[in-house]
Amino acid sequence: MNEFLNQHFLENSVRNYLIVAGIILFIFLIRRYLSKSLAAGLYKLIRHWSPGIQQNAFVELLLKPIEYFLLMTAVIMASNHLVFPEALNIVIFNRAVEPFTMKMLLAFVLKIVLSMTFIMILLRLIDFFALILEQKAGLTNDKTDDQFVIFFRDFFKAIVYIIGAMILINILFGKELVNKLVAGLGIGAAALALAAKESIENLIGSFIIFSDKPFRVGDSVKVDNITGTVEKIGLRSTRIRTLEKTFVTVPNKKMVDSVLDNLSLRTQQRVAQKLELSGDTPPGPVLAVVKDIQAYLGKQREVEAGFNVNLHDFGKDSLMLQIIYMTNILEGIPYLELRERVNLEMLAILEKHGVRLATREAGAA
Repeated sequence: MNEFLNQHFLENSVRNYLIVAGIILFIFLIRRYLSKSLAAGLYKLIRHWSPGIQQNAFVELLLKPIEYFLLMTAVIMASNHLVFPEALNIVIFNRAVEPFTMKMLLAFVLKIVLSMTFIMILLRLIDFFALILEQKAGLTNDKTDDQFVIFFRDFFKAIVYIIGAMILINILFGKELVNKLVAGLGIGAAALALAAKESIENLIGSFIIFSDKPFRVGDSVKVDNITGTVEKIGLRSTRIRTLEKTFVTVPNKKMVDSVLDNLSLRTQQRVAQKLELSGDTPPGPVLAVVKDIQAYLGKQREVEAGFNVNLHDFGKDSLMLQIIYMTNILEGIPYLELRERVNLEMLAILEKHGVRLATREAGAA
C-alpha cells in the first residue's frame, strides 16, 4: 500500500494527490454547514442593530459567497501540497522579464476568483446593512429616508466595484501598473474630469438634492415642460412618472439648475377663468350675474375668502367676465369636482338671467 501511495505521477506522489483531493472533498461536503455557521455567527455580532431582521434573511444573503470563498480557500491551501509539474508548465507567451507560463495563469485565476468572491461578500454585506436601514426608514412617513438608503447603497457599491477593479489590475499587471495609474491620475486628471464632467455634475447634483431637499420621492414636480411624480432619485438622474404615465429620466444637474416647481408643497390652488358674454348683453343682467357668482363662491367652504368676480374687459362683440378664486383642495379628483360644480353653477346663473355666451358667429359679425 505504501509503495502505491509513494508512487510519483507528474512529480507528485499519489499520497499527496489523495490528501489534496480529500481536503477539497471534505470542504465541499461541509461547505453549506460551515457557511451557515459563519453567517449565523456574524449575525449574532450585528443583530442588536436591527432585531426585526430575521437570521434567515441574513444567512441567505451571505450563504453562496461564503461557500465559494471557503471552497476557493481550500483549493489554494490544498494545492500547496503539490508541486506544479514542469511538463504542464508550458509557456503561453514570452515577456521581456520572464515567460508567462501555465502555472502563472492558474495562480492568476485562483487569485482573481478568491478576490471576486471576497468582493461579492462585501456587496452582500452592503445589501444587508441597506436592509436594516430600509426597515428603520419604513417606520417613518417620510419617503426621503427610503430613497436615501437606496442612494447610499448604490454609492458604496460603486466604491466596492472600483476597489475590485484596482485589485484585479494589481493581480493581472502588478503593483507597478497600479502605481503608474495612480501617478497618471495627476497628469490625466484634467482630461478625465473633462470627459466625466457631466457625470460628476450629476453626482454632485444628487448630493445637493439630498442635502437641500428641494423635492422628495413621491412629490409632484414641474421642471421645464415635464410634470409628474418623483419615483426615484439616483446617483446620476431622477426618475419622474409623468401625467401621461410615461417614465422620464432627468439628469440631476438639470433638476438642480432648472427652475423647479414643487407642486406638492403648495398650500392652495389658484383658479382663473374668463367668461365671454354676448356683446349685446345689457349692464343690468351682467351686474346680476356678477353678484350671483360672488354670492355662490362666498358660500363654498372650499373657496378661500378674497375671490374676485368682475367685468374685466369688453369689445364690440363680447363682454369679458373674470373669475379668480383660491382653494385649499390640492388632490386631483376633488379639485376637478370643485371646478365642475362651480362651472355648472355659473352656467345656471347665466341661464337664469337670460345671458348668452359669445358665439363665433357673433364675433365674426
